[in-house]
Amino acid sequence: MAAASSFRPITISPTDIFTDNLPAHTAQEQHFAARHQAVAWLRVAVFLGGALAVYLLLSRQQYALGFGVLAAAYLVFVLVMRWHSRLGYQRDHFRLLRQINQEELDRLAGRLSGFDSGLPYMDAQHPYTADLDVFGSHSVFQLLSRATSRLGQDHLAAWLQTAGTPAKLLARQEAVAELAPDAAWQHEWQARARHFPKQAEDPRRFTEWLRAPDFFADKAWLKALLFVLPPLALGSVGLWLSGYSLWVVAPFLLLMGAINHHYQAARDAYFDHSESMYDVLRAYRDQLALLEARPVQAPRLLELHRTLFAASDGAPASRLIGRLAVMVDYFSMRQSTLAAFFANNLLFWDFFWMWRLEGWKHRLGGHRLDAILEVVAETEALVSLAAFQFANPTYTVPELSSSPLEFTAEGLGHPLIFTTERITNDFSTVGPGSTGVVTGSNMSGKTTFLRTVGLNMVLALAGAAVCARRLRVSPAQVYTAMRTQDNLAESTSSFYAELKRLRLLLELTATGQPVFYLLDEILKGTNSRDRHRGARALIHQLHRRPASGLVSTHDLELGELAEELPGFVTNYSFNSTFSGQQIHFDYRLTPGVCRSFNASQLMRLMGIAVEDDEAGN
Repeated sequence: MAAASSFRPITISPTDIFTDNLPAHTAQEQHFAARHQAVAWLRVAVFLGGALAVYLLLSRQQYALGFGVLAAAYLVFVLVMRWHSRLGYQRDHFRLLRQINQEELDRLAGRLSGFDSGLPYMDAQHPYTADLDVFGSHSVFQLLSRATSRLGQDHLAAWLQTAGTPAKLLARQEAVAELAPDAAWQHEWQARARHFPKQAEDPRRFTEWLRAPDFFADKAWLKALLFVLPPLALGSVGLWLSGYSLWVVAPFLLLMGAINHHYQAARDAYFDHSESMYDVLRAYRDQLALLEARPVQAPRLLELHRTLFAASDGAPASRLIGRLAVMVDYFSMRQSTLAAFFANNLLFWDFFWMWRLEGWKHRLGGHRLDAILEVVAETEALVSLAAFQFANPTYTVPELSSSPLEFTAEGLGHPLIFTTERITNDFSTVGPGSTGVVTGSNMSGKTTFLRTVGLNMVLALAGAAVCARRLRVSPAQVYTAMRTQDNLAESTSSFYAELKRLRLLLELTATGQPVFYLLDEILKGTNSRDRHRGARALIHQLHRRPASGLVSTHDLELGELAEELPGFVTNYSFNSTFSGQQIHFDYRLTPGVCRSFNASQLMRLMGIAVEDDEAGN
């Protein structure tokens, strides 16, 4: 199986790049803020100056010139207003870029509390995510995710929840390798979407709604009236303004008002579905334009480009999404009660844009829109992995092994431990039926090491860089049993909950797929004799299945399994030393069974009088 090469370290540290960007973006933000304020005063001057000039001309009965000045002043005001809006966008853009660089520094420092924790994806029944802090507070999702849309977050979460196939992983690694060095493009991608913060809605519901039958499908008469009644209504208004009776207008107002009232629910449904997608569509429009303009070489990125152009019949997908965003925007007029009254009862405003939306739908269709949205979602996930890889140049891209159940690591560390003195370890296991039995004293690092192995394996099988100097891994189903708890609602004790978890492991290994398990202090809810018998029987049973993994335990007798299953069970340990009133841990994985324990010393430090012959673990 082909292996992805490690990415080259950059000469300037990411910390320096992000730090240097902060004052640069702040200066640009302040520059555009000052211009934005100046143009705001210009808008006021144009408005007041135009109003005064028109008033003076009309008061002197120079009507032609007065209306000419009014038209010119209005045109100038619109141009200045657009200029003002562009300056506001640029100001906000540099503010967002500054925030993105600060967030990168926060992630590097381990300040993760301000980031999306991925709570909707937490699942206590998942094979490993709950035990390995994939989601939740201080989680790998917070460390990785740069996605702004619901679809992008779903995509990244799915990669973290399910191991990719070798072909998919290699494709992701190649795409990430191309995107990772270009931090400026990654930041631009994120900033463009953040201009539109209301992106919590799931656009898949919108595309499902678009596939529903057309409103005008059985209403040809209404479609005809859409082009007949508004001109007649406007003509009647002109007659009324010319001196005719108001009754010239009344029939049209009553007829159009009655039709609007009859189809109020349908108009509301169109508005509700489209309005919730307004920010999502504008964000996707701007991100797609950036993606379309980027030359790409990685096969997966080329495939995403081809998908975009195929879904939009060769036209830029950003343009089609932009048109949809404009149509959705026009519905917003109904938010002004007075404007909506006249627009709907004189122009059939809602019906007109409903008709335009259905025409757009016929051209693009819900299924092709799904394809475009999925491209944006996958790109968001790839940008997340690329930004993570750029920010951590000492991490490595894992090699994919064709050997079954291989995990060979050098300098393996925990990606959620943020310290310049992170302790790393080497570890290797290859082939099914192998178990590493990890013994050690309290707080020596057994559980952390199991999570280190598991979390790096999850990152590798999602397509991300890993916290290691080198890692070679083969795809497998990760399975953990670490944080089993009682459930009062189900009258389930923690011991029974753990047994259920282990039963699921046995069922999973019986399917024939390779499983890499991480079991922390198994069967701790029973006496030492039953715990030893049960753990020993479980390891023997797993030995006969396509599974390998690690088991941490205080049961030193499990170390004897290395003699019962030579070559398949290997003993490891974490040790501590006690000096004076201090316990020292080196957090180093050591071959062999642990011979130094600290429970009695810890109890003495807490004031519990423990006799030497009672000491034990």
